[in-house]
Amino acid sequence: MLYNPFGVIFFLNTCKLQINFRGVHMSEIFDTIVIGGGQAGLASGYYLKKNGMRFLILEASDEAGGSWPRYYDSLKLFSPARFSSLPGFKFPGESNRYPQRDEVIQYLQDYRRAFQLPIINNQRVVSVGKDQEGFMIRTLTGDTFPARTIINATGSFHNPYKPTITEQEVFQGRTIHSSEYRNPEPFRNQRVVVVGRGNSAVQIGVELAEVSRTSLAVLRPIQFVNQRVWGRDIHFWMRLIGFDTFPFWRFGKNTPSSSAVNDSGRYKERVAEGKPDQQPMFTSFYADGVIWPNGTKESVDTVIYATGYRPHLPYLQAIGALDAEGRPLHKAGISKVPGLYYVGLEGQRSFASATLRGGGRRR
Repeated sequence: MLYNPFGVIFFLNTCKLQINFRGVHMSEIFDTIVIGGGQAGLASGYYLKKNGMRFLILEASDEAGGSWPRYYDSLKLFSPARFSSLPGFKFPGESNRYPQRDEVIQYLQDYRRAFQLPIINNQRVVSVGKDQEGFMIRTLTGDTFPARTIINATGSFHNPYKPTITEQEVFQGRTIHSSEYRNPEPFRNQRVVVVGRGNSAVQIGVELAEVSRTSLAVLRPIQFVNQRVWGRDIHFWMRLIGFDTFPFWRFGKNTPSSSAVNDSGRYKERVAEGKPDQQPMFTSFYADGVIWPNGTKESVDTVIYATGYRPHLPYLQAIGALDAEGRPLHKAGISKVPGLYYVGLEGQRSFASATLRGGGRRR
């Protein structure tokens, strides 16, 4: 067996065999099919290729890179380049800078080319079947792929979460998720409310406040964490003390999540200036806007939910891999279904599991 930093177990068996899977005759079966061609899928591919496995990576979109091409234009990594490399391939440029979104997209594409990873684009998985011989993966195009094992590397970022709020159906303005936001220009001179208190909510709110009247609607006041401590990025200290990779799952505990905002000083300063301001989460919509907790009605043009994502893996339901709410049943990435593994889930093995920095070797 091979153990890598993601905690995925691969069975190194590359023999070919004849099988008949539910009436579909195949002459060969892949050792592993990786579902998802983002950072987690690419890193998985690196280890599979290094160990001589016969595998494919199935990517739903038309390019490798996962969700990165769909993030907002000004997004920066919250970790410096030195901590943001996938295995075997250093992130280019000055090591202490914070790479932009487009740099990450280019890096992931270069990573695929560097290791000649076998990715098939435009292959959205719609169902997975299983029998004693292995798995059969079917995609929206009608193609089928047999495999002994599966690594699901899609994460959660393709399934935006928008909370249900009273009277939202009567609101005549626009509501979007932060995954649909690209830049502030379409919101110029509008009244905008951003729901959320995490990094993305604050980043989006601050840049919107340059061109619009913007508020952050929060359940609790925003917490800021200094990006640099004693001259070092906070991720250096998290790595040094082991918090970034501490295996909480070994002790029967969920990996803690943090909504604290990494800040070099700019975001805290702008919020203190009221650009954007913080408001307690509104209680309801009405036709023209929102109703704040004190009962005040305010006209609003757009509400942007920066409220995160949820797993959405319906193709694994039929093989018993999910709980009643559709969440993966696993321990540290190892599914209760033999032969199925996960890479890149939030809190899968450590605090960093769902991040780009969580994909590389521990340094």
